[in-house]
Amino acid sequence: MCKVCGCTPSLDGFSKNEGIKSRSEHLRGTIKEELGAPTPEFGEESEQLLKFHGVYQQDDRDRRKEARARGLDKHHQLMIRTRIPGGVVSPDAYIAHDDISLRWANGTLRVTTRQDFQLHGVLKGDLKSSIRAINEAMLTTLGGCGDVERNIMCCPEPLAGRFHAEVQKAISRVVAELTPHTGAYHEIWLDGEVVESSEPEVEPLYGEQYLPRKFKTTVALEGDNCVDIYAQDLAIVAMRGGGDSVRGFNVLVGGGLGRTHNKPETFVAIALPLAFVEPDQVVDVAREVVAVQRDYGNRTNRRHARLKYTIADRGLDWFRREVQSRLPFRLQPPESLSWKPVDDHLGWHEQGDGNLYLGVYVENGRIADVGGVRMRTGLRAIVDELRPEVRLTAQQNLILAGVEPSQRRRVDELLAAHGIVAVESVPRAIRHSMACPALPTCGLAVAEAERAMPGLIREIAGLLEELGLADERISFRMSGCPNGCSRPYLGDVGFVGTTLGKYDVMLGGDFDGTRLNRVYAPNVPMHEIPGLLRPLFEAFRAERIPTEGFGDWTDRVGFEALRSVASPLARPA
Repeated sequence: MCKVCGCTPSLDGFSKNEGIKSRSEHLRGTIKEELGAPTPEFGEESEQLLKFHGVYQQDDRDRRKEARARGLDKHHQLMIRTRIPGGVVSPDAYIAHDDISLRWANGTLRVTTRQDFQLHGVLKGDLKSSIRAINEAMLTTLGGCGDVERNIMCCPEPLAGRFHAEVQKAISRVVAELTPHTGAYHEIWLDGEVVESSEPEVEPLYGEQYLPRKFKTTVALEGDNCVDIYAQDLAIVAMRGGGDSVRGFNVLVGGGLGRTHNKPETFVAIALPLAFVEPDQVVDVAREVVAVQRDYGNRTNRRHARLKYTIADRGLDWFRREVQSRLPFRLQPPESLSWKPVDDHLGWHEQGDGNLYLGVYVENGRIADVGGVRMRTGLRAIVDELRPEVRLTAQQNLILAGVEPSQRRRVDELLAAHGIVAVESVPRAIRHSMACPALPTCGLAVAEAERAMPGLIREIAGLLEELGLADERISFRMSGCPNGCSRPYLGDVGFVGTTLGKYDVMLGGDFDGTRLNRVYAPNVPMHEIPGLLRPLFEAFRAERIPTEGFGDWTDRVGFEALRSVASPLARPA
């Protein structure tokens, strides 16, 4: 029942999730009751509602076969995702996450491509303590997942100056506007008092059923596409004005990289230009873009429920008119955008305020102690001793910000002592690679990614070095399923898992993330991928025009020409 007017909206024909949300009492459901139950997992409805609280119920898929053989249930566990706008993490918050990972999770931290932290392997009995500890460090997991606005991204480069300060203020206002207002989060996880009131609790933006599906927003800076704006439902690009000010924002809508194998009605899409708005208008525009998707997004078929499908079905002009009808000011025509070569912000740089920042390469975002590389222990030692601010990047790396020049040598010493090499020593192919977690934790994965990419990318890096192409900026992105969390459809080369050990090889994108790639060879066994790429790299070396990137070259010459020089492994898609 609607708490505002008392009506009971019909859910006939809607997806199962719509009913779960509608009767959840603003995301409460029975989560609180089930937390105290002596079972290792939550029920089906709570499993869906937990996502809004930043929690995924998972199991260790490596242990499924053993469990079945012994007649046991799955090894249930939970993943917690902290929502970190712009990826900005205080020293205390970093330490809190590291402590939680050691006490209640699997001893690692995972930096995501949306500038979040993920904690894997948390057991149900430790879930409330973990979330409470995150909140005590002044962060939250509310909205880390679920059919709401997810973590709002932004270029993480910690430069001083008016422009960056104004962008950060704009992000804070947008975050406040798009965050759910439900009191359920504090009641369940923080023992907040349940306030009895004659006034109904209201979600001013999301209503009783929230959004049809997840919604992703990023804020970029003019000329810097390090946050992949074209992959977003809503992309906001801050444009520079006089006096290092923000003179306004370009707004793009309708990007999204999720799809389903063998379901052609699902597809990937890049965000399209919608409008230019003044600085004081950006919050209103963001809210109404979300509201239009709330009102018109598909609630019957969750595979067709993202904003990209609403725009594909109704048209961008219709969408612009609908947003305009809800605003008290006129949307201006979008301005053209141009991008400098994407900077991953790694290595030492000046901040502009007398301090330095260091971008640290974290392979596939996994902060862990593995062999001689004690990444987790080394970073913790630096944060404990020197107290830098930490910023998470969209490439799954991190930045140590606010380092005094006198501390630079000490940072380098601590990194070296823990086997963490300078980014200049990392081969470019490895530096520009990404993979999603996939197996054994992700329930959607059909193939390996994080565990498979290190071996494959080192083979490819060796091949590029052999061919004299080691200094080329070529991006490689691997996903264990077609949902594309590692944004494989926007890289020079994408590997999208189709089944265990096999991948669609995608070509024709670009390093700057402005163009979708396409399937060049489907279902390629992983061990055959280097052989598939070798003749293409050889032809690229011989035929490219000056300064042309690999993705631009493959797009220019076309797949038919590529297959004429390729090995027999290049089968038509």
